[in-house]
Amino acid sequence: MGVKGERDGPSPHRISKEKPNQNLKNIMSNLSMEQWGEPIGPEVMVHSTSQQAVEQLAGEIAAGIRKRTRQGGRYVLGLATGSTPIPLYEELVRLHREEGLSFEKVTTFNLDEYYGLSPESEQSYHHFMQKHLFSKVDIAPERIHIPDGMVPRNEVERYCAEYEEAITQAGGIDLQILGIGRTGHIGFNEPPSDDSTRTRLVTLDPVTRQDAASDFGGLDFVPKEAITMGIATILEARTAVLLAWGERKQEIVSRSLASSPSSSIPASFLNLHQDAAYLLDEAAAPEFQPA
Repeated sequence: MGVKGERDGPSPHRISKEKPNQNLKNIMSNLSMEQWGEPIGPEVMVHSTSQQAVEQLAGEIAAGIRKRTRQGGRYVLGLATGSTPIPLYEELVRLHREEGLSFEKVTTFNLDEYYGLSPESEQSYHHFMQKHLFSKVDIAPERIHIPDGMVPRNEVERYCAEYEEAITQAGGIDLQILGIGRTGHIGFNEPPSDDSTRTRLVTLDPVTRQDAASDFGGLDFVPKEAITMGIATILEARTAVLLAWGERKQEIVSRSLASSPSSSIPASFLNLHQDAAYLLDEAAAPEFQPA
């Protein structure tokens, strides 16, 4: 299945599919699969724990980095923030420290940043990424790209176009890590966001702001806007992996998997991607009932 704007060249890896349990067969039935082995939507992989899931994904990322390094190229990694990817970053740091995984040839692009927050703010995603990954591995600062939340408003459109161009100049994103919000957002693409959207300034949904309130010491302190990659930008990644842990994510995961691509559930556009996966723990796994 092709994707508009699809990059040339193969992904350096493909997330391996596990034999589905009954729940996964039911999930795929809801995605109109005729039979297992002929998927038309994302792969769905359920692990007993989130730690098992991130160990699998970190291993795939490490293999991709090492393959590109041997080939003399660079590996381009799209990164997410929030509590969900923290265990993944911890595992990547462990691989760096204990197994010699080098990030010297890795280039990164983060999905988003709150608008109006300086990089030095403890709530900024610049600070988050330094705390959980960048300060602990051997990545060159010039290879790190995070949207600038302090761009003057009259320069935002130009800046966002430059962010898109930087991704293109890097050769496109090899693997994009995603979380999912209660609104169905990926990045900060809130409903209604469709698959034509590019990096831009957006208004955050009240639900998203409420979910972030504890991090900011209250709802009044949560920014109302953010700069985010668009859905079209995300879909151009060679591989996209959405992570979700816990019962709190089960409902929106179920809805996004069962939905036709719709701007009302932005994550549902992953159903169009040629190489996408949902990586879940058991608590987040949908419970579709057999027909």
